[in-house]
Amino acid sequence: MKKFKEGFINSIETMGLVDGPGIRIVIFMQGCPLRCIFCHNPETWKNTSSNKMTSKEIVDEIRKYRPYIEMGGGVTFSGGEPLFQSEFLLEMLKMCKKAGIHTCLDTSGTGYDKKYLDEILKYTDLVILDIKAIEQENYKKITGNDMEMFDYFKERVSVNNNKLWLRQVIIPTINDNKEYILKLKEYVKSFNNVEKVELLGYHTMGIEKYKKLKIKYRLDGIDDMDKEKLNKLSEILNSKN
Repeated sequence: MKKFKEGFINSIETMGLVDGPGIRIVIFMQGCPLRCIFCHNPETWKNTSSNKMTSKEIVDEIRKYRPYIEMGGGVTFSGGEPLFQSEFLLEMLKMCKKAGIHTCLDTSGTGYDKKYLDEILKYTDLVILDIKAIEQENYKKITGNDMEMFDYFKERVSVNNNKLWLRQVIIPTINDNKEYILKLKEYVKSFNNVEKVELLGYHTMGIEKYKKLKIKYRLDGIDDMDKEKLNKLSEILNSKN
C-alpha cells in the first residue's frame, strides 16, 4: 500500500471566491519563513498544527466539491506559506492534476526546497505571487528576510512560463503614495505572463490574534487603508500611461 506524505494544515475553506478564478477550495497550510509587519495570520507562522493530514486525505476532501469547482474553479494552496512544505505540496499538486483539478499557488515565493521548485511549478496552473516590496532594504524591513529566495522564485516562474497574478498590500505611511506605485508599475514589467495586478488594502483585523499569542504588533496605531485612496492608486497602477 502506498504511503502518502503528511503535512500540517491550518484550515480548509470550501467556498473561496478571491483566491483565484471561480469557486475554489482553499487549503491554508501551516508554516512561514517570513514575519511580515502587516501579517494578519500570525497563528500560521510555526510549522506545527493539530491538523496533521495526509495528501490523500486532503485531495479526497477536495474531490467532494468537484461539481462546483469544475465550473471554472479549482483548488488554491495558500498559507502561511505553502512552499514551506514543498515535498508535501508537490504530492498534492500531482494528485490534483491527475484528477483534472485546476491548481493555484498563493505564495510569497519563499520558504521552498529548491530541488522541488521546478516540479511544483510544472503542476501549478496559476501562481498568485505576493509582492512584499520591490527593493532589498524595504523588503528586509517588511518581512525580516532578504530578497534572494524571492528573486530566484521570480526567475523560475518566468522560465516555467506560469500564469501570474501579482498582489501588493498597500500600507498607510509606508507605500501608499504615487511615487511607490509608479516604481511598482515598472517592476511589474520585469515579470512574464502577468494576467492581473491587484493592490490590497492593509487592515487591522488580525490585531486580536497578536494579543492572544502575546506577539508584539509592529503596526500599532496605523489605521486601515482608505478605500478611496486605494482605488486611486489602483487606477495609476493599471493606467496605460
